[in-house]
Amino acid sequence: MHVRSIFISDVHLGTRGCQAERLLDFLKDYESENLFLVGDIIDFWAMNRGIHWTPAQNTVVQKILRRARHGQKVMLIPGNHDEAMREYDGVSFGDILVRHEYIHVTADGKRYLVLHGDEFDQVTRYHRWLAVIGDVGYNLLVRLNASLSRLRRLLRRPGYWSLAGYAKARVKRAVSFIFDFEDSLIHAVRERGLDGVICGHIHSAALRRIGDVTYVNCGDWVDSCTAIVEHHDGRLELIRAWQPAVAAVSTETLANAVPPAPTPADLPLPDIACGAEAARL
Repeated sequence: MHVRSIFISDVHLGTRGCQAERLLDFLKDYESENLFLVGDIIDFWAMNRGIHWTPAQNTVVQKILRRARHGQKVMLIPGNHDEAMREYDGVSFGDILVRHEYIHVTADGKRYLVLHGDEFDQVTRYHRWLAVIGDVGYNLLVRLNASLSRLRRLLRRPGYWSLAGYAKARVKRAVSFIFDFEDSLIHAVRERGLDGVICGHIHSAALRRIGDVTYVNCGDWVDSCTAIVEHHDGRLELIRAWQPAVAAVSTETLANAVPPAPTPADLPLPDIACGAEAARL
C-alpha cells in the first residue's frame, strides 16, 4: 500500500524487546513519500547496560537507509533514549535529516507538531534517575512477556497479550501520568495555533480529537507494534501491525468512532488482537 507519510516511534533497536521482524513486515506492506522516525529509534540507554542486536534489527536500519537513498524524505526526531542525536539538529546523515521537532502539513492543509514528547514528561525531564529505574523495570516486563508469548503459542492461545500494557492499564498512577502527558502536549499545541500533535514516548498509541486539537501517538515497536500513516487525502490512520496490510480491517472514521476523551477511571484494559486494526481520522 502506498501512503503519503509514515510515522513510527519507540523502536528501541539494540534491546531484546524490539519487535524488528514485525516492523520489517510493516515496512514491506507500506511505501510512502515521507518517513518520520519520532524518537527512541535506537536505545542508547539500554545499550549502555548491554547490547542485543539481531540480524532483523540490522535489516531495519538498512531498509530505512535504502528508502532515504531512493528519494523518500526520511526525518529523525530524536527522543530521550537517543538524545545524543539532538546535538545535530538540522544535519543530514546518509540522506536522513535530524530535527528536534517539525511542523508537518498534511495533504488537506492541517498542521501538526511532530516531536518525541519527552519534554512534556516531568519524570524524564526532572528526575532522570527515576526514569532510568522505570526503564529497567519496563524492560524486565517485556522480557517476561516474551516467555509468556512462547507459552501461549505452545497452548495454542490466539492473539497477542501484553504484560507491560496490562500493568500500565492497572496502575492508576501510570494512567494519571498518561493523561497529564497528553494534557500538557495539547495545551502547547493550542498555544502555537496548530491543528494537532504527533508524538511517541509513552508507548500508548492513540488517535483522537480532543476539543479543537487532534492528539496522535505513534505507540511503539516493543509492546503494541503500532504506527501512524497519512493517506494521500490527508487522513490519518492508526495501524496495529500484527498482520499484513492486505488483511487489514478498517473501523469507522474517528469522528464517529471515538467519544470525548475519557477520564483515567474509564481507561480500558489492553485488548490487542492478533489482527491489523485501524482507527481512521
